[in-house]
Amino acid sequence: MAQFGGNRGWGYDGVLLYAPHTAYGGPEGLKRLVDACHERGLMVLMDVVYNHFGPDGNYLHHYAPHFFDANRNTPWGAAIAFDRVPVREFFVHNALYWLEEFRCDGLRFDAVDHIKDTAEEEVLAEIARVVRERNPDQHIHLTIEDDENTTRLFQFDESGAPRLYDAEWNDDWHHAVHVILTGEETGYYQDHADEPIARLARTMAEGYDYQGEVSAFRGDKTRGEPSAHLPPTVFINYVQNHDQTGNRAHGDRLVSLAPPEAVDAALTLLLLGPHIPMLFMGDEYGETRPFLFFTDFRGELAKAVVKGRRADFGSHESYANAATGAAIPDPNAVATFERSILEPADTPRRALVKRLLTARKTHVIPHLMSLGGHAGAVTMLEGPAFSIQWSLDDGSALVLTANLSDAPVTTPRRGVAHPSSQPLQASIPAPAPCPRGRLSPVSPFRSPHD
Repeated sequence: MAQFGGNRGWGYDGVLLYAPHTAYGGPEGLKRLVDACHERGLMVLMDVVYNHFGPDGNYLHHYAPHFFDANRNTPWGAAIAFDRVPVREFFVHNALYWLEEFRCDGLRFDAVDHIKDTAEEEVLAEIARVVRERNPDQHIHLTIEDDENTTRLFQFDESGAPRLYDAEWNDDWHHAVHVILTGEETGYYQDHADEPIARLARTMAEGYDYQGEVSAFRGDKTRGEPSAHLPPTVFINYVQNHDQTGNRAHGDRLVSLAPPEAVDAALTLLLLGPHIPMLFMGDEYGETRPFLFFTDFRGELAKAVVKGRRADFGSHESYANAATGAAIPDPNAVATFERSILEPADTPRRALVKRLLTARKTHVIPHLMSLGGHAGAVTMLEGPAFSIQWSLDDGSALVLTANLSDAPVTTPRRGVAHPSSQPLQASIPAPAPCPRGRLSPVSPFRSPHD
């Protein structure tokens, strides 16, 4: 929401971090929005960008050069000097600003792998600590996006309450699902192209896929830390988001890349797993319009953005459908923004999502507080089919079994049996009845074990 150059954009080029953008209604408009959401029982989480400032209208380099660390660079230029106390306080109080002035219910921190400092208490930990100390009686959600798959920011007290951060966006889950559904293997998808079913099963059971393994996409560097000790609710999963959709050359949504039955299966896994599910706008009914990268820059900056955007897609799968770089939409064109506006509709997928959310509320949510670390395990992996079991505190379990192929699969019975276990069939339309241990094509189901 922070004020950026122009009147349209994704919001990740914010410059004035204490000024809600006037194009959205300014401070008073934001307060009215939050109040309206709260009246309807909805929480509001603010996406904050503390890893860089936007390129248009940012004069900090001129009047406060020590705000930046010239010895360290990020994809957006010189890194912010978080080691310096005034800089740290600027961002600590900005987090408090959104939570206390506008009564937001939480924050999502963008690309924290580019927020570095050498202080004994890193700035990210300080922000979380101060937020929780200042608001001890308020349930505030603090989530992060971290390409490094680290776990240090997730610490919980004896009751399970977070001392620092609640959860993290889990790209590994998305990438594995995307490879399975589309077959794409370029860019960051190359790290998940071999045995994607097994990789997806691992993310369902343990959180991350990369927990210290070598990443070819990142120049054969190791990535990630062990994550099985964290509860499933630390991981926010999604079948797509603004990055994976908008950073395709043509803003293709998953519904244009995979069969509808496969997308339904992915949504079923998403909404019936014990992780935190996130629906990208339009997922709930199957939006077909693209979501493109759009900006409102002027002059030489606008030209540079167009040139850089087209250069970025040289080796990406989504570029293959473009005859030339000129076919990629101009981010600064009004038409690019207008093509991205949603057209909500009542569809069979909307009915599916409603059924899945009802099933989640009934069979999954009541057990979330009983899921601790090391709860998940892959109990069966047979070709395109797998089964995950999450052990509950009372000795029972949640079990999710899926077949992600286009043919029935017969699976061995493994894992914990429970006399009251009844399969919950989640696909719409319902597949032909299958005996226990035999899975219909592309139709995940979950067995609630009390």
